Amino acid sequence: MVADGDDPRAPRRVRVEHRGDRAVVTLDEPDRLNALSAPLVRQLRCALAELAADTDVRAVVVTGADPGFSAGGDLTMMRTVTERRADPEPEGVADVWRWIRREFGGIARLIATSDTIFVAALNGAAAGVGLAWALTCDLTIASERAVLVPAFGRLGLLPEVGTSWALTRRLGYQGALAYYLRGEHIDAPAAQRLGLVHEVVAHEQLLTVADEWCSRVAALPAHAVAMTKPLLRTAADANWNDALTLEEFAEPTCFTTAAFADAVHALLAR
Repeated sequence: MVADGDDPRAPRRVRVEHRGDRAVVTLDEPDRLNALSAPLVRQLRCALAELAADTDVRAVVVTGADPGFSAGGDLTMMRTVTERRADPEPEGVADVWRWIRREFGGIARLIATSDTIFVAALNGAAAGVGLAWALTCDLTIASERAVLVPAFGRLGLLPEVGTSWALTRRLGYQGALAYYLRGEHIDAPAAQRLGLVHEVVAHEQLLTVADEWCSRVAALPAHAVAMTKPLLRTAADANWNDALTLEEFAEPTCFTTAAFADAVHALLAR
């Protein structure tokens, strides 16, 4: 059976705009604050997988249709899960685990492990799994209207889909725990001070600034960016010696590229 999100006749809940060496992906159910329904999630995963596989696409901007980035998980879908407790499925909780891992986690892993640079452009409220994906992106920039909504605790949930990793590395253990216990909305300037977003810009300039970051990616040799992304992500969990060793193994490859040779000749010519 074809899932709604995979059916080509299903309403489109994700918009993809190709712009040469970059693309803009927009969660597009604004009347529901881009809540993560099953069809939207499946469409998003398919769209991002296709873009990540396209070697001509160097950077992808992920944003939401105003007024919000994403309200997080679809409460209707969550209610269905809770109602199953009275009539358990053959696989029980494993069915929920499979969805979280394959769909929600699958998108996070794709963002983190592909060679493509992902830029989250937070145009409004970002909550739950939507916020987790934004924190997983390689750069997260925020409109002055953006609000981070840590709603896990109020729903009786844990930090999810990589959020525990992101929070403890940016806030430390105590800061991450305080973030969870308070459950307070965090506006864009506060999020920047905490290191949860990289930059805050005027709302009408959000996609322009995101595009400027895409241009920075495009201005560098493709191999250099593609190799630097996994290097820096790995170094975040490595000790100094291991990080140095990773660099020593990776750097000789760069010396063999035409881009490096051309850059050296150009500098010498000056």
